[in-house]
Amino acid sequence: MKRFESARTSLTLLNSLASSRRVRGAIACAAAAVAIGFAAAPAQAATPLAIGYSDWPGFVAFQIAIDKGWFKEAGVDVNFQWFDYSASLDAFSAGKLDAVGATNGDALVTGASGAKNVMILLTDYSSGNDMIVAKPPIRTVAGLKGKKVGVEMGLVDHLLLDTALEKHALKESDITLVNAKTNELPQVLASSGDVAAVGAWQPNAGEALKRVPGSRPIFTSADAPGLIYDAITVNPVSLQSRKADWAKVIKVWYRCVAYINDPKTQPDAVKIMSARVGLTPAQYLPLLKGTHLLDAAAARKAFVKGDGLDSVYGSSVNADKFNVRNAVYKQSQNVSAYLDPALTNAP
Repeated sequence: MKRFESARTSLTLLNSLASSRRVRGAIACAAAAVAIGFAAAPAQAATPLAIGYSDWPGFVAFQIAIDKGWFKEAGVDVNFQWFDYSASLDAFSAGKLDAVGATNGDALVTGASGAKNVMILLTDYSSGNDMIVAKPPIRTVAGLKGKKVGVEMGLVDHLLLDTALEKHALKESDITLVNAKTNELPQVLASSGDVAAVGAWQPNAGEALKRVPGSRPIFTSADAPGLIYDAITVNPVSLQSRKADWAKVIKVWYRCVAYINDPKTQPDAVKIMSARVGLTPAQYLPLLKGTHLLDAAAARKAFVKGDGLDSVYGSSVNADKFNVRNAVYKQSQNVSAYLDPALTNAP
């Protein structure tokens, strides 16, 4: 389930091998001199943590810390790399990143495909930015019965649509799915006379509302809080070898949340975030309001094990069932193996 359009061990190993080759060459030239130099050589600085982020408010918020130098203040070297969302997951899967911003459902998909990862930081849950947008005269989810609905099948708003149908005593067999790329769905809704609604996230959902006069959201992620969590998910090797650094990243995140939530500093926060994605602050603020950012207390609460959507465990089990049911992957995943609250719960 992807939103919006392993890791450092290989690089570390290559660096280690290169270092060993240099030492061996030096020994062949002058053993005693090298021995003295080797003993006196300072420890090699750790490489920056490579983190992929993309156009979602819960990830764009890190731009505040990047611009203001907060990571340097915290004593952690990071290299945030900007991607389209799907490309960020591909880069993580290819071992080019230590961590990536992803939905909890996409973390499972990425792991099931072979790129193991552990969610250590919950940044937010979607609270309105994911929508089912319907044309008039449809005004309720019940009105979708017998209609065609456009969605990118297997992705996060397919899950939203399934949830909407279930909450209104409908089944997927009661509608006809029309598969299309999420960024094409506004045009599908506007140009296809027989497509009654689409499932999309912002800004695509907003574009669909603009293109079809009288259209409206009939179900959003605000109607199912916790259905879609967003997280920073990390390569297990990087987590094990750099725990202290990842703890610092998490603390910087909470500084970003506080800066956004403070009425005195929110205008500056929105200015920074909107500039990252090429929007005005006025355009960006509604997108931010459709994202429920998690501070430390809220994240700890979401990390408590439970069956409901208020727990990332229950939400991820729900996403796992959806993924298996829709053949996103075949084998159900061990959700607990993907979630590590230790750094979030640390004092």
